[in-house]
Amino acid sequence: MRTIFLGTLAFAALAITAIFSASRAPGNAALPAADNPLQIRVEATNPWTNLNLNNQSRNFQFAIITDRTGGHRPGVFTTAVKKINLMQPEFVISVGDLIEGYSEDHGQWALEWAEFHSKISQLQMPFFYVPGNHDLANRLMQENWKRKFGRTYFDFRYHDVLFVALDSEDPPASDPYAFSAEQQAWLNDVLRRNEDVRWTFVFMHKPAWNFPNADGDKTGWNNIERALGNRKFTLFAGHVHNYAKFVRNGHDYIMLATTGGSSKLRGKADGEFDQIVWVTMRDNEPVIANLLLDGIEDKDLRTLPIPQPKPKN
Repeated sequence: MRTIFLGTLAFAALAITAIFSASRAPGNAALPAADNPLQIRVEATNPWTNLNLNNQSRNFQFAIITDRTGGHRPGVFTTAVKKINLMQPEFVISVGDLIEGYSEDHGQWALEWAEFHSKISQLQMPFFYVPGNHDLANRLMQENWKRKFGRTYFDFRYHDVLFVALDSEDPPASDPYAFSAEQQAWLNDVLRRNEDVRWTFVFMHKPAWNFPNADGDKTGWNNIERALGNRKFTLFAGHVHNYAKFVRNGHDYIMLATTGGSSKLRGKADGEFDQIVWVTMRDNEPVIANLLLDGIEDKDLRTLPIPQPKPKN
């Protein structure tokens, strides 16, 4: 008997040929629910482990890019965009340092943002901007950001998961970083209104927890961390161009490497490489994968000519 795979959309008219018989299904062949898009013939013995496909409606994937400036290396970020399109996440979010910045020259900003937008416009999914110190190096650049993007910190909710983008340059040129009282109050309100989420992801540019001489109360970091409390969350930051995972009070704080920013590129052991982060949100917790750019290739990685039959004598 031949096993038949049918897609309900493309082959809806043929779906009647799929047989689902609970009385004949062995233990290794869980039957799809009636509304499952999988249509498959189930027999007494079947060549699969189970039919519990990893397609829960609350599961989704998104990608994170990290610093591309502070001495960007031409071509790397463009490559990253192409490789993200190969992976097809539902959306992409950054942790800042999108342009070189650090200038009061409006013309220079315009050129740098035009260059960045020409790259990001190639993405086949939404992109969420998070600012870094290169993007908000002074008040003029902050005003320019607000003209272009409206807000330097924001939140959204997707499939009962909360996403929070913070501005660690509030106000600009803070040493080493700062979160204004207004931003702290905003975060408290966002968290209060979203107490029922199953997970929270936090994105910011500077890894505030990793600055040994920083005064948390003065900068607002202590209040940010207290506000997050014991909810389930993962925090992502960049800035240092060096990958490391920290665990604070049972929560993952992840400092990312680069996506084309300055780096000695000494490899995984030193946390120096070009990467994107791939996050799969499952029902109760995320699964996080670090994808090195040189490990993602398209279907043309290796092509061979089709063998031609030898002519008969």
